[in-house]
Amino acid sequence: MLNTTYNVYRHAQADDYVVRTMSYSLPTVLHEHVGVVAPTTYFGTMRSMKATSFLQPDITPIDSDVDVAPKLINPGSLATVPSSCSTTITPACLRALYNTSTYVPTATDKNTLGVAGYLDEFANRADLQTFFQRFRTDAVGGTFTTVQVNGGGDDQNDPGVEANLDIQYTEGISFPTPNVYFSTGGSPPFIPDSNTPTNTNEPYLDWLNFVLNQTSVPQTFTTSYGDDEQTVPFDYATQVCNLFAQLGVRGASIMFSSGDDGVGGGNCQNNDGTRTVRFQPNFPASCPFVTTVGGTIRVNPEVAVSFSGGGFSNYFARPSFQDTAVTTFLNTLGSTNAGLFNTTGRAYPDVAAQGQGFQVVIGGRVASVGGTSASSPTFAGVIALLNDFRLSQGKASLGFLNPIIYSTGINGFNDITSGSNPGCGTNGFTARAGWDPVTGLGTPDFGKLQALIG
Repeated sequence: MLNTTYNVYRHAQADDYVVRTMSYSLPTVLHEHVGVVAPTTYFGTMRSMKATSFLQPDITPIDSDVDVAPKLINPGSLATVPSSCSTTITPACLRALYNTSTYVPTATDKNTLGVAGYLDEFANRADLQTFFQRFRTDAVGGTFTTVQVNGGGDDQNDPGVEANLDIQYTEGISFPTPNVYFSTGGSPPFIPDSNTPTNTNEPYLDWLNFVLNQTSVPQTFTTSYGDDEQTVPFDYATQVCNLFAQLGVRGASIMFSSGDDGVGGGNCQNNDGTRTVRFQPNFPASCPFVTTVGGTIRVNPEVAVSFSGGGFSNYFARPSFQDTAVTTFLNTLGSTNAGLFNTTGRAYPDVAAQGQGFQVVIGGRVASVGGTSASSPTFAGVIALLNDFRLSQGKASLGFLNPIIYSTGINGFNDITSGSNPGCGTNGFTARAGWDPVTGLGTPDFGKLQALIG
């Protein structure tokens, strides 16, 4: 039917097996009706679909006498953020930094925040309660709903670092807004001794098709997974990106982590056989229909964290909504890094948030976690509060976020003007006034955004 042959392929480093083909074809008459056929040429496995987080060295037992939570702080002014937040991030730090401390959600019967989970990562309810007891006592008793997609699980005996990070910080900022954790299966490795793999679909498509088939969808989503753009077939990436656009039209704002490899992605060399050294963008971070979140560190002022993924897509052209901001940056950049990136591509990240030192409860213990996968749920929590405010005023949710943050909302961010994201043997890009491919437009100020786009 597809004029092709499928084979079992083995990933030499990961030792994963998948059933794929090198090419396929359809009759010409079907081309305008079919966007992509899957699984076919996408060789990314669940293991290579990286979660953009990492455990940091210090782990503290939950019953320790060490107090890793900062004191309660006054909202609305960066000057009130304790110096402890430079190394140890809790909900109190983020609520002060991003000016959400005094806002109490009221549209909890209409507004929902969704967290997309993969890789058999399960969000743990007992750990969430411990987290609340430790870091946000007014939320004790709050919980989340798990929706299982395509065979996804909900194993409460196996808490995931990524899953717990995501749900604890979306809840920690947006409470009492209802949160939904989407546990998505898909793309298990093929086991040679068995007859066939149980499922060979790619999880992004599975998740998108499931969510788009629902009668209603959450107004805000966050996802902390990605891969090198060049490892994703162009037709697959285009189809997935277009489905994110459909979700935006449904009224959803979609956040993605920018990645943790600076400008390098997972590999600085092109995979077209030339092995040319180039900055490698991430996907879906490079999709123009998602809002991509980079990382910062420290307070008073915040600076770019060195691992913050950022750059320019080789698949997607720069959208008009970011023309002015990106052109200004490129004009200032001049010839620096010339030839290493696509100057006409979709530029990312769009925004940023803290990305290191997050205190997360995992199996009853407090661990310090870093990565832009901490940044994305943080920013999503702020957007969920903006959606709450709009819905409480009888307005529609924000939906596709990028056009409005690059225009009406552009002054609602704390501009980050120092730090860089080195990689590929270079210093990468440097944060500077205005938009930059390290921290985007900057970190959110809820009060300002509420006035501008609320």
